[in-house]
Amino acid sequence: MEILNLSLPATNRFASNYLEQSADIQPFFHYRFNDMDEDMKRIDELGSRPFPRLEVAAHIEGFMERFPSSVAVKKSIDKLKQNNSAVVIGGQQAGILTGPLYSIHKVISIIKLAEQKERQLGIPVIPVFWIAGEDHDFQEVNHVFVPVKEKVDKWTYPEKVHQKKMVSDIHLNKDICLSWVKNLIENFGETDHTNDLLAFAEAQLEKSSTFVDFFANIIMELFKDFGLLIVDSGNRDFRQLQKDFLTKQIVHHEAITFSLLEQQKQIGKKGFPITIEASEQAANLFYYDEKRNERILLEYNREIDRFVGKSGVISFSMEELVGLVAENPVKLSNNVVTRPLMQEWLFPTIAFIAGPGEIAYWAELKLVFEHFNISMPPIVPRLNITFLDRSVEKDFSELNLKLAAVLSKGTEKERQEFLETIKDKELEELFSNTREQLVKQYQLIQAKTEELNHALLPMLKKNENYLLKEISFMEGKLEGAVKLKHDILLRKFARVDLALRPDGFPQERVWNIFYYLNQYGLTFINDLMAGSFEFDGRHKVIAI
Repeated sequence: MEILNLSLPATNRFASNYLEQSADIQPFFHYRFNDMDEDMKRIDELGSRPFPRLEVAAHIEGFMERFPSSVAVKKSIDKLKQNNSAVVIGGQQAGILTGPLYSIHKVISIIKLAEQKERQLGIPVIPVFWIAGEDHDFQEVNHVFVPVKEKVDKWTYPEKVHQKKMVSDIHLNKDICLSWVKNLIENFGETDHTNDLLAFAEAQLEKSSTFVDFFANIIMELFKDFGLLIVDSGNRDFRQLQKDFLTKQIVHHEAITFSLLEQQKQIGKKGFPITIEASEQAANLFYYDEKRNERILLEYNREIDRFVGKSGVISFSMEELVGLVAENPVKLSNNVVTRPLMQEWLFPTIAFIAGPGEIAYWAELKLVFEHFNISMPPIVPRLNITFLDRSVEKDFSELNLKLAAVLSKGTEKERQEFLETIKDKELEELFSNTREQLVKQYQLIQAKTEELNHALLPMLKKNENYLLKEISFMEGKLEGAVKLKHDILLRKFARVDLALRPDGFPQERVWNIFYYLNQYGLTFINDLMAGSFEFDGRHKVIAI
């Protein structure tokens, strides 16, 4: 594999400015990334704060017993117990078959940066992946996109979930899931690796009961030899470790919301859009209602001094909510504002791996962290990766395309320019003149119709539009005949777009890792991990 580094803009303006470390962005963060001096400051800060290392390590050890493991995983758990250890952490939802490629890119980023930081800083650094199992948006995790006849096809897992259940609580029907997975993998096309991949998927499914289990089994089987640790934010035992911190969030809920809104004002003054939707009533916590089997967002009603949800269907005083934490913390969970806080209280974080959207929303949390006298960790942009198949690379060369331009915008501009060169100008002029003459003649007919029978004008207009439509139809057919002569080249444009910019989106936001495992085998991950990656904000194109 060959890795090519390209400078491309991020998917949002804020993240692009962050990659450039611009002066407009720096005031919204406590640390600069890629700076050894900043890392040393962070180590000093972590050393001044208490962390429940032993409790968290014990939880992870117990939680991970049912997932694929290795000597490297056991070493990571031992490292986490050491007083001078730190973690590189990042997270994602538990997408079916791991979801879009960026989830895999995030895991790779966490592991590779942890290895790098351990070498540079001389302290134990552990890679940790935070599975967002408490999330309840099933529609975001229940599908995979598949290339079908040179187009993007959405394959949705067939079981329905109507309540706002946490993903951790969504169980799989193994027979339905296996049938769906088999159909999906077979649709990729048979290769030398297909049977092994089918067996791999079936083995991971057999060990799994829920969406999170299936996700975790796949991830750990692929990355167990690199010492990766995982946690599930929806896990009930994990919530027990969060009691004191959940209480702190409840007591300080007004200060959290005030700090968030104040930080958002500062960001807005710089002309950047706000990413976290929040109001002055935000309590930044969810309540899990077992009767309704759904997760309900709480708000704080100052008039009655109570935390309420769903138009007052549920209601708590602060004392009742704090008591609920002590008795049954699984009833409460974090939202986008408090999850980063919880992560920072639990883990001594030397770096948080973030996608472009996460960079933007973490910036809105700076004053929230400062309220608790702690700093946000260095926010390190995750690796942005595109896989470039050699056959696509060949098409690319033949079409004289520029890689950076295609990765940013696709081939539509170049395709249109090519179509202009193959147009039959004489044919185009003939049809243009025909339309012009038809319109002129109908103007004369219209004048006569107004004299004879004004009521027939709508029918006349309809007749004119019909003829114009028929002329356009014939023009399209003849243009199609011209394109057919150049079909081989036009299909190359389509193949390049499908591989690198499917449906106009970055490859990593559409395709799934199982497509590549089917093409290149289960050793594909090890081949990727053997590469050397720089966390410099540049886009990584991997020729395979």
